[in-house]
Amino acid sequence: MVRIEPASELTDELVAAFARLIPQLTDRSRTPDREQLRRILETPGTTVLVAREGETIVGALTLALVLIPTGLRAWIEDVVVDEAARGLGAGEALTREAIRLASEAGARTVDLTSRPGRSAANRLYEKVGFQQRETNVYRYDLAGSNGSL
Repeated sequence: MVRIEPASELTDELVAAFARLIPQLTDRSRTPDREQLRRILETPGTTVLVAREGETIVGALTLALVLIPTGLRAWIEDVVVDEAARGLGAGEALTREAIRLASEAGARTVDLTSRPGRSAANRLYEKVGFQQRETNVYRYDLAGSNGSL
């Protein structure tokens, strides 16, 4: 059985879990090191949830809550479940817990993005109740902009 808990402290186990999980999510981002994970865990409004099967971390999700003039916004980011643990319900349990926490905090909606090619993840989000929005998502690449606006 998978259980979900907040990552409340920086441990060697958490660092090792992210080193194993992030490459399964993307090959475009570096794995967070200990210092970056510490900063994430200390960021107000950010909750890192981990999924455990037994004592092993098999998945993770980050919930970001931001208070803006139009209300409290919630975003789910970087959802990843270890390939060896897929199909156990960890992704769904992580997502449902993030939704519960966002609701408890007072957010009216929860947003996330998922690449079209991640068909299993997209099916999961629809199963949980997410609806695809008609919106344009824009990105400004700070790394590639040479600082010019």
